[in-house]
Parts: sequence; C-alpha cells; structure tokens
Amino acid sequence: MATQPTREEQAEDEAIERIVSEGPRGTWAVAGLATFLVVLTYFLFYFLAYLPRGATQ
Repeated sequence: MATQPTREEQAEDEAIERIVSEGPRGTWAVAGLATFLVVLTYFLFYFLAYLPRGATQ
C-alpha cells in the first residue's frame, strides 16, 4: 500500500518542481561560454599565428 507523503516530502517535491520549471539556464550559460572560448581560440590562432607567417612556398 502506498503511504501519504509527509509535509517535508511535499515541500521538497514543490521545491524541485519550482527549480525545474525555471529551465536549464546554467546549462545554456556553460554551453555559451564553451562556444565563445572555442571561437575566441580560433580567431586568436588565425590572427596571431597563421596570418603573421604569410604564404610559405
């Protein structure tokens, strides 16, 4: 038989629902930061290492 959840369990469930309803903002922040760092690294490599070498033949 299933028992009734206690007030503490209900409060915890409500807190979890509230957190989940706000969405994955932290996930998007981490993904955006990682993408920014990759693009920044690409441009730094391009402008500071690739272009100064010029054409090599």
